[in-house]
Amino acid sequence: MKTIRAKFKLTKIEITEGSKPKVYANGNPVMNKRGYQESESCEMRTIVMNPVYGNRDLSDENTKFWQASPGGELRLNVVNLAAVQHMVIGREYYLDITEAECITEAE
Repeated sequence: MKTIRAKFKLTKIEITEGSKPKVYANGNPVMNKRGYQESESCEMRTIVMNPVYGNRDLSDENTKFWQASPGGELRLNVVNLAAVQHMVIGREYYLDITEAECITEAE
């Protein structure tokens, strides 16, 4: 499978209230009487990223990425705050996109 590499700039980190699956200390899910997993309120971060933009230098890496993907936005809600604690607004990040192997319950 081929990997597609994109280059994005982190433009915003929003802080909101979200929810996450509720689990016991041992990691097992907390289930309600109807058999559904319970959730609990938590702090959530939404990272907002946009493709890098080019300049007049055709050999510049950002110009090459910009020519392939000149617009768009990535918004990702994250409840694992440790996953975003080192991300910095204004910095650029590579995003590698690789097709995931799909396993269904029927297999």
